[in-house]
Amino acid sequence: MTHPVDIHVGKRVRHRRWMVGMTQQQLAAHVGIKFQQIQKYETGMNRISASRLWDIAATLGVPVQYFFDGLDEANTTAANQPDDLLADKEALDLIRSYYAIPENQRRRLFDLARVLSDAAA
Repeated sequence: MTHPVDIHVGKRVRHRRWMVGMTQQQLAAHVGIKFQQIQKYETGMNRISASRLWDIAATLGVPVQYFFDGLDEANTTAANQPDDLLADKEALDLIRSYYAIPENQRRRLFDLARVLSDAAA
């Protein structure tokens, strides 16, 4: 049975890998393992050792703590949020596109989205 912490850490690995535009194959090559192992890590099926997590963090350009961020809230907010929004490729593409927009324009787009979502509620 998978442990909730392993699932959370695995999701954070997958999200960060997607955010930097890296494939499982590329990440695996950087840390010296097979891509199937990355698949198992990302689903929480296999636990990531401390040294492997260190290598993954360095490859993805984040501190090790990144993978544990939000863990306290994960159990309390799970009922109020979709299962895994960033597992949706369209949502991920939207986020990547959003951050590719210059900051001043991005802020205006964010304000517009907030107004539209308030109007729809």
